Amino acid sequence: MKISKIKKEKRDKRHRKIRSRVSGTKEIPRLSVYKSNTAVYAQIIDDENGKTLASASLNKAKDVGLDIAKKALAIKIKKVVFDRGGFIYAGKIKAIADGAREGGLKF
Repeated sequence: MKISKIKKEKRDKRHRKIRSRVSGTKEIPRLSVYKSNTAVYAQIIDDENGKTLASASLNKAKDVGLDIAKKALAIKIKKVVFDRGGFIYAGKIKAIADGAREGGLKF
C-alpha cells in the first residue's frame, strides 16, 4: 500500500509540473488523458472558460483516441495541446495519442 501511495505522489508531482506549462484555450484546447486499472479516459478541455468540450472512455486506448478525435472534429477542433497527466508517454498513453492523430487531430 505504501508503494502505490508513493507512485501516486510522484505522478501528481509530474502532473503539476506539466500543467504549469500546458494550458488549453478556446482555439487550441487541452487533450487530457487518464488511465485507471480498468479503463482509459480522454477529455478536451477549454481552460480559459473551465469547460469540458468533449470526452471519451473505453477499455481500448487506441479506440479512445479515435473516438475523441471524431468528437473534436465534430465541434470543429483540429489542433489540441496534449496533456499526458503525469503518466509516462508509452503504452496506453501513446496509443491514445496515436489514435487521436490517426483520427485527424494535430498536436
